[in-house]
Amino acid sequence: MTGEASLTGLGTLLRHVLDEMDADIASVLADLGTPGYRPRYSAIVRALVALGPVPIRDLARATAVTQSAASQTITQMASRGFVVLKPGEDARQRVVHLTAKTRALLPKIEAEWAATASAAAEMDAELPFPLAEMVPAIAAALARRPFRERIISSAWAQANPDFTAKLAAARRARSGLPVISAMPWPEASKSSGNLLIPSPPAVSGAHEVEPLVRRTAHGSSRGTLIREDSSAGTVLSGGLGGWYP
Repeated sequence: MTGEASLTGLGTLLRHVLDEMDADIASVLADLGTPGYRPRYSAIVRALVALGPVPIRDLARATAVTQSAASQTITQMASRGFVVLKPGEDARQRVVHLTAKTRALLPKIEAEWAATASAAAEMDAELPFPLAEMVPAIAAALARRPFRERIISSAWAQANPDFTAKLAAARRARSGLPVISAMPWPEASKSSGNLLIPSPPAVSGAHEVEPLVRRTAHGSSRGTLIREDSSAGTVLSGGLGGWYP
């Protein structure tokens, strides 16, 4: 993109579209008489209607979100009286139940869902690429290969090795491992496959580092990076192309 179009990123446009649609759906729900109810609750509610009371992890799987995201939504729903959490067979397990308050709202929730699905289908007819096909395709692409991975292996990132080196260092720092200062990645790529860097203080022997992804001309592969100390420094055995988080 060039000129004015490049000032608006893809993420900004996606958030704008979602915010616009979410706000309009919320206004419909409010006019139907569902105080405190948010559009994102509907996927949880409909899953509980279909499945009955289930643990949070099952709801996350049914609604295609992470367990953390499902837990946050359910916690908010519980605070507003739409669900209750009860112990499961395992005392550590929390099972989600719909409340009588939510069951009384089900006709309104289902009406909004049906109207929204109809409106979305009609809008799809106006688009060059229907959302009903595009969104699942994007989700599938990200499931095959997460966006962080795509960022790190992008042509721009490969042309700016300091960028990927900083990401790798930040990942090691967050994991509690020593932050290692490495030579510039272009120099590493000229070596025989090993990256020679100064040894961190008070480190000896061989140390296992978190699993990383190695980029090669033939794709990516996962492996374990082993850091071995030597008198001259520390060798990171990663091969040409480098290792990335």
